[in-house]
Amino acid sequence: MTGPVRVIRGDTSLPPGFDHPHASEQARRIAEQGTVLRVQVGSGVHGTSVGGQDDRDEMGICFEPARFVTGLARVPAGRSATATVEFEQYQRHTVWDAPGGLANRSGAGDLEVVVYSARKWARLALGGNPTVLLLLFVPDAEVVHRDEVGAELVAGAHRLVSRQAAARFLGYLQAQRAAMTGEVGAHTNRPELVAVHGYDTKYAMHALRLGLQGVELLGTGRITLPVPEPGLSRLRAVRRGEVPLAEVVAEVAEAEAALVRLQTSADVPPEPDRAWVDDWLHRGYQRAWAS
Repeated sequence: MTGPVRVIRGDTSLPPGFDHPHASEQARRIAEQGTVLRVQVGSGVHGTSVGGQDDRDEMGICFEPARFVTGLARVPAGRSATATVEFEQYQRHTVWDAPGGLANRSGAGDLEVVVYSARKWARLALGGNPTVLLLLFVPDAEVVHRDEVGAELVAGAHRLVSRQAAARFLGYLQAQRAAMTGEVGAHTNRPELVAVHGYDTKYAMHALRLGLQGVELLGTGRITLPVPEPGLSRLRAVRRGEVPLAEVVAEVAEAEAALVRLQTSADVPPEPDRAWVDDWLHRGYQRAWAS
C-alpha cells in the first residue's frame, strides 16, 4: 500500500450467537469490542463474482481481554452449550438461521464472517496462509473497520511476507485442483456445476486465482485486489465455464510450477519478521487492556 494507511471507523457489530463451537454470545461480544481490522475477503474483493451469485465473506482481527490470554478463561462452545473452548475466533454464517442450520450452503445475500484472535491470526499469517494474508492488501473501499492498531499492521504488511507462503499457496492450489477434477478423496459440493460444465468451475477459478496471487506475492511482496487484468477476465471466464477443462488444468499446472520455483528463488525474505509481529501483538494487547 502506497502512502499512509488510513484509519477507517466502521460498524464492528456481528450477527447474534448461534449453537456452533465458535459462535457463543460471549465470543461475539469479545470479537465486537476488540476488533481492530475487518474487511471483505471473498469474490467481491477479488473481482471474480459472477451474476450476483456470491455471498459476502468478511474476516477480522480482535484483541481479547487479558483473562483469556494470561489466565484460564474460556467461552461457551456455542450459544446453549455447557462445554467450553478457548477463545480463538467468532465465526458466523447468516445462512445458518434458515431451516437446515449448519448444513446450509451460503448463497447470494448471505454473510460469512470470522473474527480471529490477534494471536491466532498472526500464527496463520506468519505461516503464509493465503486467506488470512489477504487482510493486509484489501483496498480501502472494502474495509469495514480499521483502527490505529489495524492500520499499523497493514503498513507493516511486508514484514509478514516470506517464501514460507509458497508452500501454503501450493497446498491450497492443489486442494482446489483436486476438487476441480474430482480426484479420489476430493470433495465438491457443487454437482450442478459439474453437470453443466463437466467440472467444478468455482474450484477451478480458485485454483487458478491462488496460482496468480501466489506468484504475485512471492514476486512483489504484495497482492493486488481486485485481481488485475488480464488475469481477472480469465478467472471470470473459467468461472462461467467458458474455458475447456484441459486448458484450465494446463494453466493451473503452470502456476504450480512457478510457485515451486519461487520457494527457493523469490525475492521476498526466506522468513517473516516474527520479532516485529510479536512487538505489534504485545503493544496491541497492552493498548486493548488499558482501555
